[in-house]
Amino acid sequence: MGIEISKTQFSDEDFRRFSDRLELQLDALGDCLERPGFGVGSPSLGSELELYIVDNEGRALHCNEALREAAADPQLTLELNRYNLEYNLSPYGLADGGLRATEEEIVSKLAGLAVVAAERGAHIVPIGILPTLTGDDFGEHCITERQRYYALVQQLLKWRGNAFRIDINGSEPLQLAMTDITLEGANTSFQVHLRVDPDVYVDTFNALQMTTPLALAMSANSPGLFGHQLWEETRIPLFKQAIDTRHPDRYHWSAPARVSFGHGWIRRSPLELFRETVCLYPPLLPVCDPASDAVRGVPPDLAELRLHQSTVWPWNRPVYDDADGGHLRMEARANPAGPTAHDMVAGAALTIGLAVGLRDEMQALLPALPFHLAEYNFYRAAQFGLDARLVWPDPRQRGLQERPLPDILRELLPVADSGLASLGVSREERDRYLASIDTRLSRKLNGARWQRACLEKLSSRGVDKRLALAGVLERYRELSAANLPLAQWPAS
Repeated sequence: MGIEISKTQFSDEDFRRFSDRLELQLDALGDCLERPGFGVGSPSLGSELELYIVDNEGRALHCNEALREAAADPQLTLELNRYNLEYNLSPYGLADGGLRATEEEIVSKLAGLAVVAAERGAHIVPIGILPTLTGDDFGEHCITERQRYYALVQQLLKWRGNAFRIDINGSEPLQLAMTDITLEGANTSFQVHLRVDPDVYVDTFNALQMTTPLALAMSANSPGLFGHQLWEETRIPLFKQAIDTRHPDRYHWSAPARVSFGHGWIRRSPLELFRETVCLYPPLLPVCDPASDAVRGVPPDLAELRLHQSTVWPWNRPVYDDADGGHLRMEARANPAGPTAHDMVAGAALTIGLAVGLRDEMQALLPALPFHLAEYNFYRAAQFGLDARLVWPDPRQRGLQERPLPDILRELLPVADSGLASLGVSREERDRYLASIDTRLSRKLNGARWQRACLEKLSSRGVDKRLALAGVLERYRELSAANLPLAQWPAS
């Protein structure tokens, strides 16, 4: 989705022409979805892993371009800030050991990149938000030299018109203003792509939306920013606020945020999600190929629609791809990077298993949970993690009630297991990853809680907070590099 572009300045004609193409391409996608057999194929798993680069003291190190050049790996790409990289990992068939293969690829890629980084006094860390970040790590000097990022910054600043405001509550609330969008780069994630046949897409996507809070609470790994202890998954409010171009006014309507949980259950077709993106969000990067038609190829590549989709960031996003005869995927974007390859894949297994395992029940469950309460669940899971209480649906209910998130998740682990089994995932793989989730659930442990416990222990010894945060990161980095599952990490 990080499509590069060729220019950074746009005219009114660029926006008009681009919008016209979006309409034509929505129609073309609708035609594809009506074609028998379109998008039908074996379920597969793809993923994207965003990473931090740090120096020997655990500070963000601005050398992503040099590391990418030295690694010479076409799967390694540049991110917005100069201390971030991303691996676009290989897709694997889920029935062909795809979960284990993804873990092994992550381990291999990180080990190889670590060698390249070490030659330059650097280290690679998969973590939701780097605990040692300071204000000096943000600003125009941090932006990677790439046309797409400069254009994106310009357009978002144009729409905002003044500073982006950050206001996140927690035990140590954080309020600040930024005149650029580089705080967005503080967030690194492990994004999971699941190929889904069009005829089950609606129910699967709705199930993914409903169950995302459960997987998010289990995977939370971003307990704060700038030394402030905030949400268990601070990425969720930070990402939204860091690029929020709206100016809320209690007496007037406001356009939807470009980072959101979504706007409602989908009812008939996956096309609703693509059309929603076009109808609700003005283009930011209106780049058209002047030498080509708006709809080209069989299947069509829908280049402008795909570029537009990449400038809207719902936590669960629909993806169209013209590869393999054309198909649809669901991109689950909420889980953070880290702590280990094993834990990220376990989180992916839980995410996928819950969505697929519950999809046949969605027609009965949707009337029992209004969408705004699914959104409520998402933000409560991000804020409180495994201490969250969610409004959970029951087809036999007579009114709404909250339940502890761990109780819900314990009941649904067998559902996740059956969902993975229906996709052809082996018993060995299901046991490997869901057992890890079960152990952490029993310990009420996620990466955020481990970081906080480690920080508290160091602070109790009188260690200065700045040094304590660096100590947390050093210990985290050692355990992460060993790919020791979080369920087996020592208390601190």
